[in-house]
Amino acid sequence: MSPEQGAPVTSLWALKPWWCQPWSILLTGVAAVGGSWWWLRLWWISLPLGAAVLLWWWLFLVVVPAAYRDQKLKV
Repeated sequence: MSPEQGAPVTSLWALKPWWCQPWSILLTGVAAVGGSWWWLRLWWISLPLGAAVLLWWWLFLVVVPAAYRDQKLKV
């Protein structure tokens, strides 16, 4: 049963499209950092990009799911 049919949603990821799933977030981050290093070979570009990707992963793979879980527990 899909979320549109009124079934209770137990996971945040069940609400997200394929391009916003954990595997696609991880793959995009690895590709961005790896691609920047492979193409440019400049650590001063790849390092800040890697830091931004880590922040992005932390936000979307740790903070948002935790907030969703907390919200569901309060309801």
